[in-house]
Amino acid sequence: MKKNILLIMGLILLSCVLVITSCEKSKEKPTDISATPIEKTEDIIQKGEYLVNIMGCNDCHSPKRMGAQGPEIIPELLLSGFQSDSPPFTINVDDLTKEGFAIFYPDLTASKGPWGTSYAANLTPDATGIGDWSEAQFKKAITEGKFKGLDNGRLLLPPMPWASFINLKNEDIHAIFSYLKSIKPVHNIVPEADIVQHN
Repeated sequence: MKKNILLIMGLILLSCVLVITSCEKSKEKPTDISATPIEKTEDIIQKGEYLVNIMGCNDCHSPKRMGAQGPEIIPELLLSGFQSDSPPFTINVDDLTKEGFAIFYPDLTASKGPWGTSYAANLTPDATGIGDWSEAQFKKAITEGKFKGLDNGRLLLPPMPWASFINLKNEDIHAIFSYLKSIKPVHNIVPEADIVQHN
């Protein structure tokens, strides 16, 4: 009988502890996904800048000048592509390109190869760049290699490594696009590619 009373008292005590604990927990914020904090815009842009830098976008899309340590990005022309006022890329390298070789313009914003001559696009938020693009267009360009992100667009030419970006996550694409939309717009109409037609 004594054991039964002790057991009943123990159960009552345990029930009280559970009720108090559940009351305390109910005061805490819910843990469902809708209650998680939304990432701040500046954090998204910072992530986009980080991704643009580690993915090497500046290598081709940012004009450069020769400095003490080699080619240096021209800050005011960041990611604005091959400059419309640059001397034309007219070096005759037909023999080399027929053999499969490629050659770059001195600041790396244009290249010649078996595909023809390609020019790095203006990625700034100017109307001559991606200023009028939707994020869906940008995603199609970077992950499907579609020129200007259009369904009926030709494939982007080398050296654009779009095939390496096929599996980019949507949040990464959003961050990159947000960063590109945040930089200084540069008015620069990039020349059309000169594509070699192979038989």
